[in-house]
Amino acid sequence: MDEEEFMRGRVYGADHEDPGPRAGRVYAQLVGGPLDGLLLDLGGDGPARGPGRGVVLATELGRYGPGGSALYAPRPGDAHRFDWRGDLP
Repeated sequence: MDEEEFMRGRVYGADHEDPGPRAGRVYAQLVGGPLDGLLLDLGGDGPARGPGRGVVLATELGRYGPGGSALYAPRPGDAHRFDWRGDLP
């Protein structure tokens, strides 16, 4: 199993011991970029965002390595898919 396959279906920021989605929560799928295939918890304790706004998510897998981030924004017409917009230092 490669790293990409390992990460699919996992929730961004979740505990490694319990990485899957939880009942009663609402998720968006991250599409493209270094976090492709992960799920983003849209609940209150996830990354802060406003309606129609993107999120900046810390990741070591992007262009800038450790300390870098990836920008994802909701797909127009599909709030349950966030498309990758680029990496940030």
